[in-house]
Amino acid sequence: MSAQGNARGTLVITGASRGIGASVARHAAARGYAVAVNYGSDRAAAAAVVHEIENAGGIARAFAGDVSRESDVVALFAAAVDAFGPLAGLVNNAGITGGSSLVADITATTLERTLAINVTGSFLCAREAVRRLARSRGGAGGAIVNLSSIAARIGGGGEWVHYAASKGAIDAFTRGLAVEVASEGIRVNAVSPGLIDTSIHATSAIPNRLATMTPNVPLKRAGTPDEVAETILWLLSDAASYVTGAIVEVGGGR
Repeated sequence: MSAQGNARGTLVITGASRGIGASVARHAAARGYAVAVNYGSDRAAAAAVVHEIENAGGIARAFAGDVSRESDVVALFAAAVDAFGPLAGLVNNAGITGGSSLVADITATTLERTLAINVTGSFLCAREAVRRLARSRGGAGGAIVNLSSIAARIGGGGEWVHYAASKGAIDAFTRGLAVEVASEGIRVNAVSPGLIDTSIHATSAIPNRLATMTPNVPLKRAGTPDEVAETILWLLSDAASYVTGAIVEVGGGR
């Protein structure tokens, strides 16, 4: 696919086949980005997102890759830039909860997989983005947005402390990387969603979680993927040109 019409450059979005990632992909394409729709295993869902974007006149392509595997991440960024041209930004969206578990019952396998996707994956993708965006390496600068969670602040006790801990790592990573690459023309921020109406609750074996948790949200409703996506697109844009190292909560006041 040609990058003709790619007004804003190439945007890599990990885990973009569904939920928040898919919404970010649609909004980004509408704003003129050429969108690399990364997915881990659901090829059909990623293809559906690409098809929707193309039908609306946007530019997108699906790219398979497990973000916890270094070779997959290297290949993802190389393929995206080869397809669309210079990188403009990254949305580190791929993540898993690791399922619901008390700390007393957690397994090493669950911990390892959760940290590998949520933390190692974000580091590896950011590394590849920085290598392409940094001015000292020939890049033009750009923006990185990481996906954190309000769970990092409230701890996730009784459900997923392991997930909350992984997102706490993302908060620290965001602040540290923002300082490290500010002089390279790269802004790094995080969006911290609260209770959002996506399939993550059902896939974590808590299908009724939205109904159970909504009364605890001051706005008395779950958020939508589009509401999170709009915040992410703002952080990527020039409208947020003086914002870096920020953790922006999208949680309805929770």
